[in-house]
Amino acid sequence: MPRSANSAVAKALDVIEIVASAGRPQRLSEIAEAAGLHRATAHRVLADLVARGWILRAGDAYLPGAGILRLARTPVGASLAALARPVLEGLSARTALMVNLQVPQADTSLVLDAVRPPRLHMITDLVGEALPVHRFAGPLALVAALPEDARAPYLRVAEADGTPAAALADALAEAERTGFAVEHGREDRMVASLSRAVLDSEGRPVCALTLVGPDAEFTTEALPVLAAALREAAESLAAVISGAAP
Repeated sequence: MPRSANSAVAKALDVIEIVASAGRPQRLSEIAEAAGLHRATAHRVLADLVARGWILRAGDAYLPGAGILRLARTPVGASLAALARPVLEGLSARTALMVNLQVPQADTSLVLDAVRPPRLHMITDLVGEALPVHRFAGPLALVAALPEDARAPYLRVAEADGTPAAALADALAEAERTGFAVEHGREDRMVASLSRAVLDSEGRPVCALTLVGPDAEFTTEALPVLAAALREAAESLAAVISGAAP
């Protein structure tokens, strides 16, 4: 049923409510119809909400963003965390490693969810934490998937923390080239991680999947096997988000 949305605030709140309460990712036409808005108006409202992190865009679909999830503290049915949970569980079971889900924020990534095997109880899952690009694989993979002109806010955080620009540029170039970001003990010398961005149909990073575990299990021999499993999981999640999965 069309809603009464006479002010910019009312329109934004209507759109947030529609996306948050839907049982699946919503498309622009569905949101516009439910809110009683012209498509152009709905598109402008959505663009503002995406920019502020309240709504997450994945190709032609829209889901609850980090802003909604921070307030709710529990994933709604159509949230990215809820959609990704089976993928996280499957990847963790396949690799026997912890898997987390991260989304880009203004200058960091946010860990939305994690699946941690009992054997890795000593490694914190970082759910709800904001992670900088120069210290973790997840944001490194996300930023490497961005166009260079969109990376500046993330790089400023690293620069302010004293990270050499050349070293970070090299790490981003390698992650962009391979499609994977690897961290060996930068934050914890006994922990390593491998991450891959999940892209929408237009090649933009929606989120990242990250494998986390003991550094001894991320050997040169093991990395190709882990990367293959991670690639499959990322492709599976991309299909789920886009609605292409059965």
